[in-house]
Amino acid sequence: AWSDDRIWEEMALRTAGSDGFTLAEGPIHDRAVLGFRSFVCSPMRYANLLLAGDAAHTVPPTGAKGLNLALSDARILADVLTTAVRSGDRAALDQYGHRSLDRIWRAQQFTYWMTAMLHRWPDATAFDTRRQRAELEAVLSSPAGCAYVADGYTGWSGT
Repeated sequence: AWSDDRIWEEMALRTAGSDGFTLAEGPIHDRAVLGFRSFVCSPMRYANLLLAGDAAHTVPPTGAKGLNLALSDARILADVLTTAVRSGDRAALDQYGHRSLDRIWRAQQFTYWMTAMLHRWPDATAFDTRRQRAELEAVLSSPAGCAYVADGYTGWSGT
């Protein structure tokens, strides 16, 4: 329900920096909120095609995992490609998915959990909203809960 002027003002605030960048304004044709879904492609390899990053999996921004997952994919992919090229054994490429998917599914679970806990749902009752708040308070008041959230954002050791 924002006016064009309000949208451009907010965009200018969010893109402003010390580099002097100025956002070019133009007509706004649509004000839709994009639906975002989680996705995992498994297997992550088909013959000579190996998928990484958003081509292999997507997560909503709630868990802040997209770039972390993509970088981890690149690290693992570089390792298996190096092994395959040096050894001449293309079967080494099969390790890519095996080494990646556990981490990807853990990130999917974490992001789903954070989204369910932090977002207001249009059909939520007062009970649902209070239960969400109690869940968040329980997590934040527990050293184990705080450690889990920190691990979820920074990555789990060994993955």
